[in-house]
Amino acid sequence: MKAVVYDQPRSFTVTDVAEPHAGPGEVRLRIVLAGVCGTDGHLHQGEFDPVYPLTPGHEIVGEVDELGAGVTEVRAGQRVCLDNMQACGMCTSCRRARPAFCAALIAQGVNAPGGFAQYIVAPAGKCHPVDDLPAEVAVLAEPTACVMHGLDLLDLRPGSDVLVFGAGPTGLVLAQLLRYVGASRVTVAAPTAFKLEVAKQHGADETVQVDRANPEVSTQRLRELAPDGFDVVIDATGTVAVLSRCVSLTRDGGTVFVYGMTEEAAELTVSPYEIFRRELVIKGSFSQAYSFDRAIAALRGGRVRTEGIVTHRFGLDDYGAALDALADSSCIKAVMQP
Repeated sequence: MKAVVYDQPRSFTVTDVAEPHAGPGEVRLRIVLAGVCGTDGHLHQGEFDPVYPLTPGHEIVGEVDELGAGVTEVRAGQRVCLDNMQACGMCTSCRRARPAFCAALIAQGVNAPGGFAQYIVAPAGKCHPVDDLPAEVAVLAEPTACVMHGLDLLDLRPGSDVLVFGAGPTGLVLAQLLRYVGASRVTVAAPTAFKLEVAKQHGADETVQVDRANPEVSTQRLRELAPDGFDVVIDATGTVAVLSRCVSLTRDGGTVFVYGMTEEAAELTVSPYEIFRRELVIKGSFSQAYSFDRAIAALRGGRVRTEGIVTHRFGLDDYGAALDALADSSCIKAVMQP
């Protein structure tokens, strides 16, 4: 079969590899769609603990192609979403309900074979049937699960005024679900006009276009919207320049939520006195946990709308172009279609 294979950072080929086969309790999936995520850009640079040789791709929709012995959870021919995370359930982190920090974590597409290939083998119990959802909707299950986990951690107080920086896929999903967990107003700030229009169509109460060359103009507009600051300011960009603006836009006693993934070596300077004096909270969110089924339910029930989010499609041979699309302002979400 054909697959994207890295042998080291920034070095990949699209090559023929041996087809995998399902063992006991496993299924083989024929990949229908696999989302391209900002994490894949970090993996390309050698960040996020990749294990080589690596086939990336962790946002996976596939068709059950082969059943291993003892599999009863799904049937051949069924379309499923794959939860790519497999925790041991026995280490200290797992015992404390923190499976993303499992000492023996298997994350397909990061340290085990992922979905930028024609086939993948995975535990049957990690496959969620989605025959009733279009593939372009189902492919957003994993990023939506990450947002669900983020909202679990955020524990938003009802009536909160929330600012989201970023109108990529996660920013758009965050903006939608924040409305259902109690936000009184959701403002989305981003540089690209058409992405902000999608945010409006999906329920953002306010949108503010950011001028990267002159960000103070948008900062002033945001201060006009919330003179005392926002209760919660969320960075969904993974950009230190944006993160550095979050504290000043947060009201006393408010929360800065670090959701986007920065470069590993990036550093942010924050005044500890300001955190102390203003009783600020800084929180982070990593990956997803116990949220995949809820994410699919939100997609199935229309609480998360996906129209206009998938903008680019690529075949495996065009993987380099798919990576380039991560930095293309005309792209909201790219998917691989092996």
